[in-house]
Formats: sequence, structure tokens, C-alpha cells
Amino acid sequence: MCGRFSLTVQEDEIEKLFDVTLDRSMYVPRYNGAPGQQMLVITMQERREAQWMRWGLVPSWAADIRIGNKMINARSETVESKPAFRQAFRLRRCLVPADGFFEWKKNGRKTPYRILMKDHLAFAMAGIWEEWKDAEGHLLHTFSILTTRTNRLMQEIHDRMPVIIPVQSHHTYLTSKDLEQVLPLLQPYPEELMYAYPISNKVNSPRNDDASIFQAAPPPPASLFQDMTGE
Repeated sequence: MCGRFSLTVQEDEIEKLFDVTLDRSMYVPRYNGAPGQQMLVITMQERREAQWMRWGLVPSWAADIRIGNKMINARSETVESKPAFRQAFRLRRCLVPADGFFEWKKNGRKTPYRILMKDHLAFAMAGIWEEWKDAEGHLLHTFSILTTRTNRLMQEIHDRMPVIIPVQSHHTYLTSKDLEQVLPLLQPYPEELMYAYPISNKVNSPRNDDASIFQAAPPPPASLFQDMTGE
């Protein structure tokens, strides 16, 4: 799954990568973006637009907004057929800009990792979005991030990872009405282009939203036995 991600690059990098114009008064770097928060997404109806939407998809037919808490991710293997996601996947795909995401490795305890591109540039996660209206008629736009099986880098950390769309396929993912062109894009991203390292538990709380959470965690202290034996 993908439960946290960051977007901290400069506005001009986002505009160039996604061919959009940002409302710079609204852009705030997010070091620890979490479900339920407003995050930047790139949509395309008549033209490409940068919008802020709530993370956690709420289907248009949902009776309760809280369903979004369970729909922060959509499995790419079933997104085409699952009732909560299939209409959005066919008609309302989006790109979710990021410069890294976080995952927790279970090794007796949970160790958080930051995963990013080796070149440290921003990238696009595959998403879908919906428009939901409450009882008073207020509109809410929400999104979910698609996930897939892991590449070899991520296998050491978790069994799922976000779908990352290569730059040359941004247009196809956003616009194609032929799902036979879209579905092949929902693959694990090449591990040789990615990098991962352990970070501190500060990332566990969304209230910690600053550059300090990117700092690499110090290596665990050697045990007394290791010190004595030199192993």
C-alpha cells in the first residue's frame, strides 16, 4: 500500500514535469502527506489542471464520507472491476505528484523507509478521483493511489508499492479511453531507478511535517556479544 508520501520540490519543477500552471499561493511543501489531507493532483478534462483534493476516495454513491478512510489505495489488479473504483478508473484518472513515499518494514518491529528516485526528482503516482456531494449539496473532490506488486527493491520492505507512471506515458494515462493502452502501465517501476533508506519514527505522526523526517536513521548499536566477538 501507499500510506504516506512527500512533495517538497519547487513549483517550477512541478509545472515543467506535468505541463500545468500552479496556483502558487496554495502550494505548500508536504514532507509527510497523510490520508485525509488535501494533496496536489493533476487531472485532465478539457485540459490539464493542477487541483487540490482530499486523499481517500469517496464514491459518488457513498452515504458516508468516512468510507474514504478505507480507500486511500486501489489495487491495480482489480481497479477495472471493483464497483467503488471502476467508473473513476475509466473516466477520472489522475496523476499524483510526489518526490518520495514511505513504507514500513516489519522485522520484529516496524522500521520506516523513505523511497525515492535516484535522481531525487519528482515523479507521478497513478491515481483516480471522484466528486462527492453531501446532504447540503457541498462538493468534495477525493482521490486514491493505485498500487501494484513490488519490484526487487521494494520486496525487501513491503509487498505492495504505488504505481509510478513514466513521463512519456503521462498523457496516455490521463486521456486514453482505451483501457488496453492504460492497463499495461500499471506495472512495478524499475528498481534500478529507485533508492530506499531507513528513517526515524518521526514519520509515524502526520504532525511531524518538516525536512527532519528525511534524515537517515542511525544504525542500530552493535550488541555486546558482537563487540566481544568482533562479528
